[in-house]
Amino acid sequence: MRAMILAAGKGTRLRPLTDSTPKPLVDVAGRPMIAFPLELLRRVGIHEVVINLHHLGDKIHAALGNGSAYGVHITYSVEDPILDTGGAIEAAREFLSGGTFVVANADVVTDVDLRHVFEFHRQCSAIVTMVLRPDPQAERRDDIGIDAAYRVRRFLGRDYAATGTTGERFLFASVHVFEPRIFDYMRPGVYSITRDVYPRLLAAGEPLYGYVHRGYWRVLDTPQDLEAGRRELSSWPR
Repeated sequence: MRAMILAAGKGTRLRPLTDSTPKPLVDVAGRPMIAFPLELLRRVGIHEVVINLHHLGDKIHAALGNGSAYGVHITYSVEDPILDTGGAIEAAREFLSGGTFVVANADVVTDVDLRHVFEFHRQCSAIVTMVLRPDPQAERRDDIGIDAAYRVRRFLGRDYAATGTTGERFLFASVHVFEPRIFDYMRPGVYSITRDVYPRLLAAGEPLYGYVHRGYWRVLDTPQDLEAGRRELSSWPR
């Protein structure tokens, strides 16, 4: 299995820190931020990883090299202009399209067991499985709803089926598993995988599922979250 880590963003909410340091290389408890998703992948035996680059991408390339220090082999996808999440995945189609693949954000740390996510994905025969986390404030953000079988039935506040949801609101946890058939719904360009592609999947009745993770999760995209993450991850196993 192969994977992609999305690392091209400018990290605007962490400025001025990210004016000179790309967000994936910001120190978090003695490690660059991107080390956490790399370890998440390596733990389940994923060693072939593509990382997209844009903002200060040469620094990321110089710091990570071929990935051997992290137990993986890294391929780089350089973007100019930046392609957003959907365009970035499409640009890496040749690398990713050989089988089931994983995409994660560079600024997210989680203890989700990807083996369980993969098994869930296979059992559901999903085209996409999103890792979700409960969030009572989700209506302000993703507002995702699932039915009793964990199939996504509400997304970004819109209902896509008459089937009732469980009533619990969820937030997308920035880790998802794909089948290569996703590329049937994609094209070259600049667009979001969640805002542009997922609504079309749901409208077409494609099997989009949510794996609910109730363990640790932290996004490190604001100064407040970064400081909280540094405290919480100081004892994170290496």
